[in-house]
Amino acid sequence: MKIIVAPLLLGLLAACSPQPSAEATPSAAPTASVHPVSGLQVIPLTVTSGASVHRFDVELAASPEAQQRGLMFRTELGDQEGMIFPSDPPQVRGFWMKNTPLPLDIIYIGEDGRILNIHAMTTPYSLDSLYSTGITSGVLELRGGRAEELGIEQGDLVEW
Repeated sequence: MKIIVAPLLLGLLAACSPQPSAEATPSAAPTASVHPVSGLQVIPLTVTSGASVHRFDVELAASPEAQQRGLMFRTELGDQEGMIFPSDPPQVRGFWMKNTPLPLDIIYIGEDGRILNIHAMTTPYSLDSLYSTGITSGVLELRGGRAEELGIEQGDLVEW
């Protein structure tokens, strides 16, 4: 008898517990999207260039494995897409194009969030290292030529 009464009593207590009303429930935060190819989280990123703000949805390469793979083997990258590689801790960074069939703009971001330098229209599959001109807080990769198309240049502010 005790075994049957206990679950019944728990069920009644749960049914009588106050439930938050729709008005009291905070609106759900948007769920983070995941890139269909890489499986990485996609986050918003902006580049402020003078009076223009350019918005991108970038893949977040947060782990060492994701940073090592980067955009290797990728054959498409949209105009408003890219990949961000946070530097933790901030450091001088060098990238290459091994196994990367797309030309990219590699944008090095300083500790103040401003662009240090850009290697534009990199050569696909090149093993040449392309370095930052100083300590970086992150590196942004965009489709090759995109920075020039949008007027993105050294000194612009990058936020993610």
